[in-house]
Amino acid sequence: MAITYTWTIPTVERNLSDGGITTIHWRCTGVDGDHSASSYGTTGHEPDASGSGFIAYDSVTEANCIAWVQGSVSKDDTEAALAAQIEADKTPTSGSGQPWAA
Repeated sequence: MAITYTWTIPTVERNLSDGGITTIHWRCTGVDGDHSASSYGTTGHEPDASGSGFIAYDSVTEANCIAWVQGSVSKDDTEAALAAQIEADKTPTSGSGQPWAA
């Protein structure tokens, strides 16, 4: 089964003066059947309200934020790290417990 990756934006922080987004909180989750892993982080941004590509808070979409995050954080590296976590979960090399309680 292939891993399905989902990028989401739980919240953003913005300048109240111009609506420019300064911090994006992001999460990437990978799911493969019963196995999953996720990564959470933040990216800092310096919005320029006079710039041609500026999008004010009220007009920003989650897709805009995901694109900005993936411009700062390697999408491929993030997803590869989650794939490695899922593979390790599928094929553990160590365990713990109480042998007398089995």
